[in-house]
This record gives sequence, C-alpha cells and structure tokens, in this order.
Amino acid sequence: MTSQEGLEIISLKKGDTVKGTIVKIEDNQAYVSIGYKYDGVIPIRELSSVQLDNAAAAVEVGQEVECKVVSINDNKESLVLSKRAIDSEKSWEDLEKYFASQEAFEVTVADVVKGGLVADVGARGFIPASMVERHFVEDFSDYKGRTLRVKVKELDRENSKVILSAKEVLEEEFEANKQKIMSELSEGQIIEGTVQRLTQFGAFVDVGGVDGLVHVSEIAWNHVEKPSDVVSEGEKVKVKVLKVDPEKGKISLSIKAAAPGPWDSAAGKINIGDVVTGEVKRLVNFGAFVELLPGVEGLVHISQISHKHIGTPHEVLKEGQEVQVKVLDFNPSEKRVSLSIKETEEAPAQAARPERSNNRDRAPKEVLNNPNVSLSNEGLSFTLAERFGDKLDKFKGNN
Repeated sequence: MTSQEGLEIISLKKGDTVKGTIVKIEDNQAYVSIGYKYDGVIPIRELSSVQLDNAAAAVEVGQEVECKVVSINDNKESLVLSKRAIDSEKSWEDLEKYFASQEAFEVTVADVVKGGLVADVGARGFIPASMVERHFVEDFSDYKGRTLRVKVKELDRENSKVILSAKEVLEEEFEANKQKIMSELSEGQIIEGTVQRLTQFGAFVDVGGVDGLVHVSEIAWNHVEKPSDVVSEGEKVKVKVLKVDPEKGKISLSIKAAAPGPWDSAAGKINIGDVVTGEVKRLVNFGAFVELLPGVEGLVHISQISHKHIGTPHEVLKEGQEVQVKVLDFNPSEKRVSLSIKETEEAPAQAARPERSNNRDRAPKEVLNNPNVSLSNEGLSFTLAERFGDKLDKFKGNN
C-alpha cells in the first residue's frame, strides 16, 4: 500500500478528471494523492503548457490540483496524470471571454525566448517583444518571473495560438493617468519634474507620469545651443506650466520662467558708471549688443563704440569678442542698459591747430595812393562829369 492506505479506493479509467494534493516533488515530476490505491505522477511536460526547468516551478507540496488521467496500469502501479490538460480546457474558455471583452488580466512570465516572453495561461501565451513595454527594451533577461497585466490580441484555439500584449494595457493606463494629471495642471503653475530625455529642440520633463516639453528657448535666460549643455537626464528641475492642451495631449513647460529672471537679479550687480567686461553678442547697423550677465544685454550705440568715425560696428568689433564697457544708463524695469566702449578708452590727442596772428603782426595793408579812388563811405572822389566834362562841353558846342 502507498500513502493512500486507510482511504476508500476509487475506480479510475483513462480520461477521467480527478482532484488531489501534491505530496512529493522531484526535478522532472510531481506525485499526487487522489485517493487511489497508489499515487499518480504528473510528468514535468504535463505540469504546464510552457517549458519548465523543474517541477517545483509549477507546483508545491500541499497544493490542490485538478488533473486528467492520461494512462493507468494497475499491474505496474502506474498512474500518469496531466494538470496541463485540465488547465488548458479551462483557460480557453477564459481566454475567449478576455478576448471578447478586451479585459486586462495578470500573467506570470514563465520564460524569455527569442522575440519575446512566454506566459502560462493554461495554453502557451506569447508576448512579442514589441508588445511588452511602451518603450524599447534591449534585454528581457530579468523579466522571467515578473507579473504583467495583459490583453489577448490574437486567439486561435485550433492552432493553440495565444498572442498577448502588455503594452496596450500600459498605453491605456498611461493615457488615463495623463488626462487626470493634465486636468490638475493650470497655466502659470510651478511644479517639480524630472528630465526624461533630451533632443536638439528641447527637453522632455516628467511631471507626475506625463512628459511636458521644455523648448530649447525656455531652458535658460541666456542662449542655449543644445539642451545637454544645461540639463541632464534624470535631473530634478522646477518648471512653470506655460500651456496645457488636453485635446492634443501636449504640455508646454519652461525652466527659465520658474526661476528669477536675469533682469530681476541684475539690480545691485550693475550700476551707472561701472566699467565691466562683456561679450559682444550681436552686431547691427546702429550698434552692438553686449552681454553683461547671462540674459542681460546692453546696447553700445555706434556713436559710443570708437572715438574715430566708423561706418558700421563691424569695422572694429566682432561677435564673441570680449570688450570693456562703461554703464551709461541702467533701467531693469524696462530691461534696458546703455553702454559705451569709447568712454573706457583714452581719447586720442587732438592735432594742434595753427594759431591766428595778432593784428600788429599782420603785414601792413597796401595803401592805395590813387587819387581817383576812395575806400571811404563817401563813394568815388570824382564823378563822370568831372572826368569827361571837357569832352561834353565840346560836344555841346558842335551842336
């Protein structure tokens, strides 16, 4: 007699469904007490619809199981059972319900294979690599034993084909969470987030499970060539909500707007009359813009660039050049600074002008001794009649 001694012996035949308790586990099989005159054996291949490393991966001592009789030979005291056959029959009914309703359910990853994951759902359920996560996963080696929530994507009972998707469940959960978070956000709100990823045009920041975009122009008050120069992935940052668009699912954020502006902090650092070093940022026809502090630029008017006359600022300056400037005027409320380069430089010496000679040193004017000319206001000293009078008299006498 086996461990069944003292129990009522039941009758069995192939195909019967029986219930029992796991009483012993070996590497490649498990023993089940079902109330028969000897224990049944479940080979490892009949424990699960997926490949197992050992029997203990599927059952444990004391566990109640339902099995189907595969074969029975009383002469050899051989009773072979299948847990997989019963699980499969029940699972297909459940799988068809899940497929029809698209309800999510939990599975445990039994194995990692080429191209994806395998789960025991009474049948062999396959989760393609592209349907595991919302993001790309390079190595699935640590997924074995994990519990995932999945949906049935494809079902073919005739060919025992079951395709599952965990990604779809994650997408739905993400969208639901996204809408909830977006409904709680308001424009102008300042919150903390985590930089998730960087691109050439900006940084995506996680604000409670949803990513918002900080455009490169909103990362800092000074010019940013690329986001990675200022922030890094995983960094905690404070951001200001600029815009929330639930319909498009977009959130616009700003890092610089969440911090004091450069003009706010410039007061006290810049004073009228100061001579400071700055960098030429832009050259225009009417002058040069020089950065004094990050985000604070002042204008050097073309008339204040050089002591000598110049046609354009490009003649003496270039972008990126460091220059000494004097602060002529500073108005932080209007974000305006007037600067001068030439007032930091010594004016060139003026060329000496020839001195005017005194009247006494001048050469004497030529004296006109002509008695017929007078330079006084009295006019000419003689008239035409006086000069030509004698001729006029003769002319009259002839007539």
